Amino acid sequence: MKGCKGIENPAFVASSPDSPRRLCPSPSSVEVSVLSANPLREGSQPQEPQEPQKSPEPPLSSVTPPGSQERSGPESLSEYEEGPCGWGNFQPQCLQCCNTPQGFLFHYCLLALTQGMVVNGLVNISISTIEKRYELKSSLTGLISSSYDIAFCLLSLFVSFIGERGHKPRWLAFASFMIGLGALVYSLPKFFSGKYQFGSLFEDTCLTAKNKTSCTASSSSLFYYLYVFILGQLFLGTGGTPLYTLGTAFIDDSVPTHKSSLYIGIGYSMSILGPAVGYVLGGQLLTMYIDVDLGQSIDITEDDPRWLGAWWIGFLMSWLFAWSLIIPFSCFPKHLPGTAEIQDGKTSQIHQSNSLQHTDGNFGQSFKDFPAALKNLMRNTVFMCLVLSTCSEALVTTGFATFLPKFIENQFGLSSSSAATLAGTVLIPGAALGQILGGILVSKFKMTCKIIMKFALLMSITALTLTFVFVYANCENAPFAGVSESYNGTGELGNLTAPCNANCNCLRSYYYPICGGNGIQYFSPCYAGCTNSVSKRHPKVYYNCSCIERKTEVTPTPSSFSFEAQAGKCSSQCKNLPVFLGIFFAAIVFTFMSGTPITVSILRCVNQKQRSLALGIQCVLLRLLGTIPGPIIFGITIDSTCILWDINECGIKGACWIYNNIKMAYMLVAISVICKIITIFFNGLAVFLYKPPPLGIDVPFQNQNSVVTTVSLECDLSKAGNDG
Repeated sequence: MKGCKGIENPAFVASSPDSPRRLCPSPSSVEVSVLSANPLREGSQPQEPQEPQKSPEPPLSSVTPPGSQERSGPESLSEYEEGPCGWGNFQPQCLQCCNTPQGFLFHYCLLALTQGMVVNGLVNISISTIEKRYELKSSLTGLISSSYDIAFCLLSLFVSFIGERGHKPRWLAFASFMIGLGALVYSLPKFFSGKYQFGSLFEDTCLTAKNKTSCTASSSSLFYYLYVFILGQLFLGTGGTPLYTLGTAFIDDSVPTHKSSLYIGIGYSMSILGPAVGYVLGGQLLTMYIDVDLGQSIDITEDDPRWLGAWWIGFLMSWLFAWSLIIPFSCFPKHLPGTAEIQDGKTSQIHQSNSLQHTDGNFGQSFKDFPAALKNLMRNTVFMCLVLSTCSEALVTTGFATFLPKFIENQFGLSSSSAATLAGTVLIPGAALGQILGGILVSKFKMTCKIIMKFALLMSITALTLTFVFVYANCENAPFAGVSESYNGTGELGNLTAPCNANCNCLRSYYYPICGGNGIQYFSPCYAGCTNSVSKRHPKVYYNCSCIERKTEVTPTPSSFSFEAQAGKCSSQCKNLPVFLGIFFAAIVFTFMSGTPITVSILRCVNQKQRSLALGIQCVLLRLLGTIPGPIIFGITIDSTCILWDINECGIKGACWIYNNIKMAYMLVAISVICKIITIFFNGLAVFLYKPPPLGIDVPFQNQNSVVTTVSLECDLSKAGNDG
């Protein structure tokens, strides 16, 4: 014991009442034993006292340091209510095989998959169909999408605070119910809006006798279904709140420290795969006619602009699947068997700071503690730095998730469907792989809190380097008649109307690009002056186009292979697409490899009793500073590169049809680099500010007369704990 001294405010090392480290001497004498450093390391076995007590008395709880968790006697039993699966006295033996961390993780993954499939998959892919069916503007459908985040932000803090002391699996059963209810409500407009009337076909060719569409503003009763969609999204947001706060904390409770990151990474990766399933399922359902349930035959196909798919079927399927998960979640006990023992083997890594207000064992039992708990977390500088770093990352990732298909479509001249497929192929697997790899590496090397933060910092720096791929991906705009090219030497740049199509009465709001045989792209068959078409060929072909210079006039026949233009954009001469997709995939992987480690660091650096609330604060700020403004900032930036807007008959500006590709690429690089630098700054600041608990710990022993003798531990642990 020479050269050692007792340490004030020691770090918490949890122990069970049966642990030999908590042996209590008799009142007549106090036996002192020296403990080695090994009990401070996770997974090590505590050493027995040098001289076993002859008459050990009931163990007494240790004096815990500020911010750590105290468990003793009846409090320990009430806090970790382990038990079998079942409902009351009904506890079937067949359910007990699921009463494990693996069993809970399996059902958690199913719920995360369902939530991601509905919120980020089916909702997104059905937006355009809902706009057409219920005559909604894009700004209103944007409000529908934002309703989920609004509900999440309003409820996240309260649910995470109240649910921390509650029965977390039953909260997830409630989440399953609300997600299913939200999906059901979202599908209801289909059953109350009547049969879809698709009207007459719009003629896209040049017809001089065609009547000009007048400027009319009409209101429809279908508008009021907007509120039903918003209500469904509010229910979905309510259901998503416990999933990523209480569910994550429950997983962390139920497994050892070194396995927590692996389990959380697997769970989060399923929430990323959910949108992929939603897109695939929704895409297949959209090939079915919207009123398929009525069993009536129709004479239009998917190629017809009037076609609307059966968007509602996926929501009904999600409703049934989500409600089927209520049963397994409701049968889980408050804590899985072995939770107390697992908690007993964990070492506190809470950030030590003089500015933090430490809590007692009863803190958080009452809702009146909510303001103090919130203040305590907000004063944890390491926690706030980690949260702010995730916010800047979320801003970039949600922005790209929204607009990457548009970027690929415009840069490389692909169709909307092809661009969306490629974007999904890169984003979804890359994000899921990154989440899993990050969790595996942290788990395999059993990283401490500070090393985890350093690992996340390294991943962010690597992702920043790969972000510059957008500089390489810029491609010149293809020749476009009326925008970058003239109509055979006539007309003016910036004006789609020229002498060759002046009498066609074309609509600028109807964008249907075609590629002429001269390699120039046209806004629509009408603006190309085409008067004939053959729709049986794919892609559709057009003839007798007055704006496309030809030597002889062509008479269209079904067997003719000669044409002047075909539907679709002209093929791009830019060959950088494979390289771009490969490097961008690597950037996504490294970006998400820091996601799970940051979540684990947040769970480690805050008080044991405040982990759910910490995740709730992270989710709120993540949306307020990341996922909500992210698409808005990206959208404004991309719109600033527009060179041809849609202007309808009333003179109102609509969507953008053509962008400046070079400017778009550089603007996205600027946003990405700025956000990545912010992420790296706050990650680095968290590493710098983090102070792990002291390496030595005082173990008090107490007799019946409350006489305390303090035993100092060996203190030659500096080398083992320099990194937290």
